[in-house]
Formats: sequence, C-alpha cells, structure tokens
Amino acid sequence: MQEFIITFRETFEVALIAGIVLSFLKRTKQSRHNIIVYSGIGLAVAVSIVLALIINQVAGGFSGETEEIFEGIMMYLSVIFLSFMILWTIKHKHHVKEIEEHVATDLNANYKTGLFLLIFVAVLREGIETVLFLRGIIVAYEKSILAFSLLGIVAAVAIAWALFKGMVRFNMKKFFNISSTLLILFAAGLLAHGTHELQEAGILPVVVEHLWDINPESITHPLHEKGVVGSVFKSLFGYNGNPSLIEVLSYLAFLLITLGWWRNYEKQQELKAISV
Repeated sequence: MQEFIITFRETFEVALIAGIVLSFLKRTKQSRHNIIVYSGIGLAVAVSIVLALIINQVAGGFSGETEEIFEGIMMYLSVIFLSFMILWTIKHKHHVKEIEEHVATDLNANYKTGLFLLIFVAVLREGIETVLFLRGIIVAYEKSILAFSLLGIVAAVAIAWALFKGMVRFNMKKFFNISSTLLILFAAGLLAHGTHELQEAGILPVVVEHLWDINPESITHPLHEKGVVGSVFKSLFGYNGNPSLIEVLSYLAFLLITLGWWRNYEKQQELKAISV
C-alpha cells in the first residue's frame, strides 16, 4: 500500500507540472516546444532508473553487520530527502502562476534550456524521492513493490489526464494535505526502522530494548505486527509491537518537528492573507 501511495503522489505531482506547462504552451500557441518538455521528462526518468539500479547493485554487495548499517543509513537518507521534499511541496503547492511565469520568461528570452531544466529538475526531484523511499520500503518490510508501484503510476497519469480534460474535479488542497500527512507517517516509520537497524548493528545504543511488547504469541494473530491487521498498520504507520525506547523517541520527535513546522507555516500563511 505504501508504494502505491508514494508512486501515485509523486507521479501525480510530475503530471501536474507537465500538464501546467503543456497547457500553457498550447494556450500561447507554442506547442512546438512540447518536445522539450517530453525530453526533460524522459531524461529525468532515465536518470532515476539508473540511480535505482546503482543503489540496488551496491546494496547487494553487503551482508551481516555491514548490511544492517547500510540499510539503516539508507532509511535515514530516505527520511531526510523525503522530509525536504514534503516541506517543499507544502510551500509550493499553490504556485501554478509561478510555473507559467517561469516558462514565459524562458521562452521570451529564447532560453529553451531553461524550460528543459525546469521540467528535468522537477521530475528528477520526484524520481529521486521515489527511488529512495521505495528502497527504504524494500529494506524495512522485505516485500515486492513492483505491482502496486506500477499501479500507482498508471492511476496518477490517468487521473491527471482526466483532470486536465475536465472529466474529473477534486479538492487539490485536501489531496496534498492528506497525501503529505500519510508520507510524514511513512517517513516516521522508516526513521524508527532505520534506528532499529543501527541498534542491531551496534551503532546506536539500545537503552531499553522493549518499551512495551504487545505482540501476541502467534504471528497468525491479526494484531501481531506480522498479522493481517498489524502488517497493514506497520506498512502505513510504522507500527511496531515491541519497539525500543529510542525507536519510539525518534518516531515521536520526527512527527512533532514536521507536523509542528507545517502547522506553524500554515498559520503564517493565514496571517499574510489577512494582512493583504
């Protein structure tokens, strides 16, 4: 489920940016530049795939304690990168006009490279974020992600296309708020799991091994973290039936910092809107 939401969200963001640019080019009768947009998307996707292959190749060369350290670091990097991307999206989710002005400025100056870089960087940013997060999911939950990842991409492209064609309408602000909240919860779970891996490798102290242990004895029990219900909670929210003290502290600290920043930013925006 995580992989579906991640690829859907990231692909939808890319589709929105590409759609805004292509619609602007069509509206201003400059569709001849569409090839620049498609080239930027294609190259960024190719670079993202190469990055995924490199990370997968490097990860396959480790075992034992070294593997645990690598996995823990990868999860931490995923959380750091994802956090910056979530916060960036929150700050720029309404800036459609800025994108159009950027495109207009580049084309008026005959600076086609600027248009290419706008698309390339936007898509690559989402691509890197997706690669790191999906890698974190593979490491943390040891499961296949291909089917749901592809389904998320297809669904995002289809809905974005229908949106620009006027076939569907929905509240974009609510969509980004809900998906950002889910991604923050995913990231908190990855951070806690990365902490667990580094504790297993002896890099971080354990302090209290199990702050609580509510796992039923049988893994077939629905509420066990490997059970039907527990595994869903683990995938969505990083649920752990027997976490260490530092795992819990890292999880809560991440949520408090990111959600606190978000709430403070929204309040600042409301005050700015009132003062205008």
